[in-house]
Amino acid sequence: MSLVELVPIIVVLVILGTDLWVYTDARTRADRGDPVVYSIGSIRLDSPEVWAVVCLVLWVFCFPLYLASRNSPY
Repeated sequence: MSLVELVPIIVVLVILGTDLWVYTDARTRADRGDPVVYSIGSIRLDSPEVWAVVCLVLWVFCFPLYLASRNSPY
């Protein structure tokens, strides 16, 4: 298997790994009473499940958004 064939597999594994980390981090924070929340208009990202799904589907946009939101007070 060449490097060109491995790159998409590595990218998918990185996305899945970071998505799993987002879910566990968001779950831990929610259990401590410090949930990661982001809202814009009527869209509200506030549960670990929602964060995991949006990070999986729109990783390029939502993973950095999660990182920024976890460090802000709301």
